[in-house]
Amino acid sequence: MIFSCETYRNLGLLILRLGIGAIMVTAHGWGKIVAGPEMWGQVGSAAGLLGVPASLFLVFGFLAAFSECFASIFLALGLFTRVAAFLLLSTMTVAFIMHTHNHDPFDSVASHPLELAIVYLSLLLIGPGRFALDALLFKKRG
Repeated sequence: MIFSCETYRNLGLLILRLGIGAIMVTAHGWGKIVAGPEMWGQVGSAAGLLGVPASLFLVFGFLAAFSECFASIFLALGLFTRVAAFLLLSTMTVAFIMHTHNHDPFDSVASHPLELAIVYLSLLLIGPGRFALDALLFKKRG
């Protein structure tokens, strides 16, 4: 047998990381990063639903844009995967709360960040798999 179940699992994780990472960067992250402070403040206003003061909206918006752009690149590469997944999980959790504030939690608008939050939580728990930079750089010794 050419491929074992373990190889398929690792290949599946690679495809998942590359696909989700690339889509998040191109569809969401890059545009928010290059849009600058006005966009960051608008995005960060969602944190107001969690009691974050308006003076911090710019910071929270930048962190969300950073996560959607750069953490997604790290996720795709499998580099610091669990940290990247945590940042993205946090961002999608706030996005879900924001969308459910005005919509049914399971309509198409609100369900998207919930679905991604589940993917990021899963990657946080499972890890990046063997076909990742983490596996090359942080090989377990022993």
